Amino acid sequence: MAWLPFVSEPARAAAPLFFPSFEQVRAGHQPSDQWVFDRHGAMVGAVRQDYAERRGAWVPLGDISPAMQRAVLLSEDRHFYEHGGVDWPALMAAGWNWAWGSGSRGASTLSMQLVGMLAPELLRPAGGRGLEQKLAQMRSARLLESGWSKAQILEAYLNLAAFRGELRGIDAVSRVMFGKHPHGLDQRESAVAAALLRGPNAGAGRVTARACALLRDGGAAQFCQTLPDDMGAWLAATARPAADVPALAPHFSRLAVARASQAGTAGAVRTTLDARLQRLVLESVQRHLAGMGHAQLTDAAVVVLSNETAEILAYVGSSGHVSAADQVDHARARRQAGSTLKPFLYAQALEFRYLTAASLLEDAPLDVATAGGLYIPQNYDRSHAGWVSVRSALASSLNIPAVRVLMLVGPERFAQRLRSLGLPLLHDGEYYGYSLSLGSADVDLLSLTNAYRTLADQGRWRLPVILQGESPAGGPPAQRFSPQASWIVGDMLSDRRARARTFGLESALATRFWSAVKTGTSKDMRDNWALGWSSDYTVGVWVGNSQGLSMRDVSGVSGAGPIWHEVMSALHEHRASAQPLPPPDVERRQVVFEQNLEASRMEYFLPGTAVSRIEPAFTRSAPRSRILSPSKGTVIAFDPDMPAAHQQLVLRADAGGVAPELLRWHIEGRHVADGQASRWPLSVGRHRIVLSTAEGVVLDEVTIQVRGLPRLSGGG
Repeated sequence: MAWLPFVSEPARAAAPLFFPSFEQVRAGHQPSDQWVFDRHGAMVGAVRQDYAERRGAWVPLGDISPAMQRAVLLSEDRHFYEHGGVDWPALMAAGWNWAWGSGSRGASTLSMQLVGMLAPELLRPAGGRGLEQKLAQMRSARLLESGWSKAQILEAYLNLAAFRGELRGIDAVSRVMFGKHPHGLDQRESAVAAALLRGPNAGAGRVTARACALLRDGGAAQFCQTLPDDMGAWLAATARPAADVPALAPHFSRLAVARASQAGTAGAVRTTLDARLQRLVLESVQRHLAGMGHAQLTDAAVVVLSNETAEILAYVGSSGHVSAADQVDHARARRQAGSTLKPFLYAQALEFRYLTAASLLEDAPLDVATAGGLYIPQNYDRSHAGWVSVRSALASSLNIPAVRVLMLVGPERFAQRLRSLGLPLLHDGEYYGYSLSLGSADVDLLSLTNAYRTLADQGRWRLPVILQGESPAGGPPAQRFSPQASWIVGDMLSDRRARARTFGLESALATRFWSAVKTGTSKDMRDNWALGWSSDYTVGVWVGNSQGLSMRDVSGVSGAGPIWHEVMSALHEHRASAQPLPPPDVERRQVVFEQNLEASRMEYFLPGTAVSRIEPAFTRSAPRSRILSPSKGTVIAFDPDMPAAHQQLVLRADAGGVAPELLRWHIEGRHVADGQASRWPLSVGRHRIVLSTAEGVVLDEVTIQVRGLPRLSGGG
């Protein structure tokens, strides 16, 4: 710790010495850890910043054990309160012993050692101090004593001295080696710590001998017998975590320190976290995960945000001791989103006016032709509900209707909207295809929770706020969805009756106050999510395991749902949550469903989209005829092991409302087959295949490519 104003000259020079005041030294002390505090000033974590040495907090002399103070004076400066910086009798005795080659005890007082800590040029060099440097050290010590009190010198020495390995200062050595605060050090521990000052890296035998000598000098020789029993453990503990350092939010602390560094903030980091809520959330996670190892459910993460300010109020990155990887921040680890992306898809479809909350979607078997073949989505329970409204499809999390909605919106437009919400999609929409509607993209909990908060805040997106008083990152809120579409999606997700088809009326998703919630489960049951919001808060929960193993018998209702419910209920234990009023131009109208497909109800519509009667599309027009095989964009290669004449392409169609015998197949304008199914001999090249009626009305068309056998070059 160097102080630039403290410049020493050779002892023979007449220039005075300048050094900092005690207050400056104390104020300039920086722990090696950067401390993180919650919104009320409670410490929630510490993040190591300086790996050269471990320094704790500056400890006032009154908070240091008297036994420790006495042991240091016995070891280093027995006449501390009697001299003015230089112990002349001790210095003369040391000189005599050095001249006669007997004894190795030095005569540097605490003040002389302290000026060496404050001024680099007065540090003891490897070969020992020369006479000129020794005289400069003595002169500096006397000048220091003229400006500092004895108590200040002793306090500074104890806070700046090197003890063992990387441990510097009484706070570090006390809390790391002995596992207690400095005021609790007893005589044995104090003697060991003081003995280390003479030889910070000495072996256990030498430290024991020195400590025992100090105990005898202090009239406590009876403690010498037990020193060897603990010495090995004490000296081996220099790398363990310091005692009593709060670790309530270790993952959030790292995130906060990184944000503070970006903002150029040094020193203590004051955040938006609420320690009381953080503790409650962590306890909920650990309680619900206890005993769930048999189901491969060992890890969880929770994020709580303020709807209005986007401040992070709670952030649990792992389940702590329950977790198999407690250092992994699962709140920022990317996992498959599952059905949690559906609210954004439906909001986009509402905005485009492709659908309303009352529109009907067919929940029936579906196979979608893609470049990679047929995509055949399935519902969670592998059943089909027939015609369902958009409200029921979203609230009950039906998969096939969601795929139909994405076919309207388009994968790329949907992917672009997700990226605008801060979700870290690595590929374009065509890469994910229609499976994006079911959450095939990897996202992290923090970003996903903030995207849900966007819906809660009338479609306004902003980055999560971590530090108190920080300017909103990314500028003012950006409108990602219209307030009308956001409100209607929230109304659908809060509708117990609409989600009863899948979740029942009473489940972990039902709260005694207004809330909107959505669950999701990834492929093979590896990840389980529950995200939702109330009038004031947005809560996101992920559960799973760090190994990526499939969970057993765990769903959104039984996995993440109970944690979400408990956290949200705690947030509103003494705070009401009423549904926000709809935007002024949202229309409210009674709708009736033909054929009693659903009960009549009051429904909400974007301006200009309201209807009163709903009926299935097939009552108005016949189902669409289409080509089932081959798929659009299919690439076929001749098999070199089969005769070319035997290689044929299967032509297969869904007749829809057309009589099968009236279907006609044309390839490159040439009539090649009739009916729903046929075969066509392969021909090299790019081909346009058209399905039409006998009258020539085109029903569907696809383009394919057929590749020939590779040509082998002749040898020479």
